[in-house]
Amino acid sequence: MYPVSEPNQQTARFGGGQQPGFQPPPFGGGQQGFPPFGGGQQGFPPFGGGQQQGGAPSSPPPSYTPQESPSLYAVDPGAIRGCLYRYTYVWLSNGSSFWYYPTYVGRDSIAGYRWRGYRWVYYGTDLRRIRSFRCS
Repeated sequence: MYPVSEPNQQTARFGGGQQPGFQPPPFGGGQQGFPPFGGGQQGFPPFGGGQQQGGAPSSPPPSYTPQESPSLYAVDPGAIRGCLYRYTYVWLSNGSSFWYYPTYVGRDSIAGYRWRGYRWVYYGTDLRRIRSFRCS
């Protein structure tokens, strides 16, 4: 442990000096309103901004797979925003597809819950990776 000294010009300029009673937040622990590594937790979108109105759905998604209607354009945040808090089937450009329950749409990204066959898992991705989608 190093002895406590007066903040020098370097630490004062970059905020390295600590105020009495200051306790830094736990890094990546998901406590005190900070999301853990790998995405947000319930109530916190992983990419900052926005609000999440609830957690994962309490029931599984529909048991059918909808027909894909290919899109010739990139996915528009305004278009997919209409799917917030609704079961949405997503086709990614890498060929994978799955049921999704979006809870956050940003300018370039989306976050929510992805169905993994038996449970919902928090998942976020870049909108450019989405080939097409369909809300139920």
